[in-house]
Amino acid sequence: MVAQVFLKKGAVVPEHQHESEQITYILEGALEFQLEGRTVVVSRGEVLHIPSFVPHSAVALEDTLDLDIFSPIRQDWLTGDDAYLRGK
Repeated sequence: MVAQVFLKKGAVVPEHQHESEQITYILEGALEFQLEGRTVVVSRGEVLHIPSFVPHSAVALEDTLDLDIFSPIRQDWLTGDDAYLRGK
């Protein structure tokens, strides 16, 4: 599954985890991830791999456009069971 994601500066993706491995490629901007007890900043042209079931969160340090690749597909996105993203 491939998703193009736009996050305004200051946007927060709360901590969550999922079955899918995730590859995040930053097209524009920068994200600061909390991942496995460390802070990782990923900027334009850089890639981050997030293994399955690893809790992670992110903050947009700038207006950011990224390309997220997931395997297997994110069933929670398809079914709308992703309340952590929707503020529910």
